[in-house]
Amino acid sequence: MQRSTDRFEVVEQKIGSGRCVVLDGATGTELPRGSSANGSADERLWGADALASSPDSVLSVHRRYAEAGCDVISTDTWGLPNALHDSSKLWEATGPVHWMDLARRGIGLARRAAADAGRADECAVAFSLSGEIDTPEGQETIRLLARIFEEEPPDLVLVETLSLVRPSTYETVERLLETGLPIWLSFRRCRHGLCGVFGEHWGGPEGDSFGRAARRFEEMGVGALLINCIPPDHVSGMLPWLRDFTDLPLGVYPNLGYLSQSGWLSDAGVGGPEYAEMALRWREEGAQIVGGCCGVGPEHIEAAREALADTEPGDDRRPEDPLELDGALTLEARASQPAPRWTDARGHSLFPLEFPDIVCEPGVFVPTQGSFFVWRHLFKEGVGAGRRCLDVGCGTGLLTVQLAFNGATQVHAIDLEERAVANARASAFRNGVSDRVTAESVDLYPWVPEERYEVIVASLYQMPVDPFEQGVTHRPRDYWGRGLLDHLIRKLPEALAPDGVAYLLQLSILGQERTAELLDERGLAGRVVDFGFFPFTEPFREQREQILRVEDFSDAYHLTLAGEDVMVAYLLEITHKHPA
Repeated sequence: MQRSTDRFEVVEQKIGSGRCVVLDGATGTELPRGSSANGSADERLWGADALASSPDSVLSVHRRYAEAGCDVISTDTWGLPNALHDSSKLWEATGPVHWMDLARRGIGLARRAAADAGRADECAVAFSLSGEIDTPEGQETIRLLARIFEEEPPDLVLVETLSLVRPSTYETVERLLETGLPIWLSFRRCRHGLCGVFGEHWGGPEGDSFGRAARRFEEMGVGALLINCIPPDHVSGMLPWLRDFTDLPLGVYPNLGYLSQSGWLSDAGVGGPEYAEMALRWREEGAQIVGGCCGVGPEHIEAAREALADTEPGDDRRPEDPLELDGALTLEARASQPAPRWTDARGHSLFPLEFPDIVCEPGVFVPTQGSFFVWRHLFKEGVGAGRRCLDVGCGTGLLTVQLAFNGATQVHAIDLEERAVANARASAFRNGVSDRVTAESVDLYPWVPEERYEVIVASLYQMPVDPFEQGVTHRPRDYWGRGLLDHLIRKLPEALAPDGVAYLLQLSILGQERTAELLDERGLAGRVVDFGFFPFTEPFREQREQILRVEDFSDAYHLTLAGEDVMVAYLLEITHKHPA
C-alpha cells in the first residue's frame, strides 16, 4: 500500500487542480568544482562523493532551489548505483564510506534545506536514482533501500535518465513499488527514440513501443512519467505523443549544457527569462511537472516558476517542422528526402562501400590486410577497364571480381589450391561476372604463361621461414620470405603485355634492393603507387626471430611503435622498361 506524506499530497493536489509542479534543477552541476564528481575523474559517481566529502556544499545547493520556489527537491544520490558497482572509485575520492549512510545523509540534507528555506511542510523530497538501478545488482540495492526508507522515508522516489525499456525494467519498477513510496520514472526520450545529452539519436523509429510501455507503467501504479537530460529543442511534441497512450501526469526537465574538462558548461544565451519561455511552451503541450537537468540552475527554476504560476496544462499539437530538428533532418524527412550519399570521383558509392559479395569457403586462405590494400587501389583507380587481366594467387576471388566490376574484358584467376579456384568461380557467379572470369589451379613455380595480360595483380604470401625449423617438402624453403614474389617478377616479362602493368604487394620485411635488382635484370621498371601500415599478426610474431635475421642481412625493416611491431606495405606498379 502506498505511503503518502503530507508533502506529497501537496504535490498531488497541485497536479489535480491543474497547477504546475516545479522540480529543482541540477545539483551536480551547481556544486563548486572539486566538491563532486562534476570535478572528479569519474563523472558517473555524480554527487555521491560530494555527500561524503562536502555535505555543506550539497546543502547550500538544495537550499538555493528551495528558496527559488521549487515544489520538489531531488536528493544528491543519482550516482549511488554506480558507486555501488565500483566502490573503489568512491573510496578514492572520499575514503571508506558506507553507501547506506550516504543515502540517509542525502535525504537528511534535502529535508534540512527545505526547513532552512522555511518550506519544510510544502517542499517534497524525491530520492534520486540513476537508470543504473535497472541491473541485476539493483534488485538487492532496492531491498536495502527499503530498510532506509522505513527509518527516514523520502516523499517519493525519482528514477532518472532511464533509456531502454527491457523486461528487467518492469521487474525493477515492481521492486520499487513494493517500498510503498510513490514512484516517478524519467527517460532520455524524444519523438525520435533514445536521445542523448547533445541530441544524438540511437536506433531508428520504434513505433509506439515506448507509448505502450508508458501505459503499462500506469497500470502498475507508477505516479508520473517524465523526460529528462535531453536538449530543450528535442522536447517538442513528446508530451502530446505520450498523452495518446497514458493518463499519467507528464513532465519535462531537460539539460542546458555539456561536460568539459572544466566541468559542466551551460548553453550561452539561455538565462532565466529564456528558460521561462521554453517552460511555457512545454506547459502548452501538456506539461504538469517542469524542472531542469544538467546546467539548469536556481535562476532558471525561479524564472520558470514565476512564469508558470496561474497557468493550466495545454494540449498543443502543433506539427513539428518536417525538415528541421536542431539543424538536422528528422527521421521522417530522411525517409522522404534521403541525404546525398558519399561517392568517389567515378560516382561509385563509398557509404555503403561497393564491396564485392565474398564468401570464404573452408580451407581457403582468408583475405589479409594486403589483399584489402590492393583491392582499395583497384577500386579507387578503376584498374582493369577494357583490359585482359590476371589475378595471381586469387584465393577467394576478391581481386578477380573487382577487376571484372571495373570493366575488364577478361579476368583469369590462378591459385595453387583447387578449393581457392572453386571459391573464385563461385564469387564470380555470386557477383554476376562469371561470363568474364575463368579460373584454374596453377603452381606458380613451374607455370609457363600461355598468353600475355594487360593487367596483372598479386597479393602473395610473404613470410621468412626459420631455417632451423624442421620440415620435409619438395618446394623451396623460403628463408627470405621472397620466394613467390621473386618468382612472379621473373615470369612478368613473358606474362605482361608490352603496354601492360602489374600491381604487386611487397612488405618492408623483404627489402627493396633485391626487388630493384630483379626488376632491372628482367627489363622492368617499378614505382610505389601507395603504401600502408600493417601491425604484425600472430603468424608474423611467431617468425619474428627470422624476420630480424633477414633485416640483419638486408635492407629489410619494420617499425616498432609503443612496443608493437608494424610493417610497411608497398603497392608496386611494374611495367616494361622498353615496350616492344
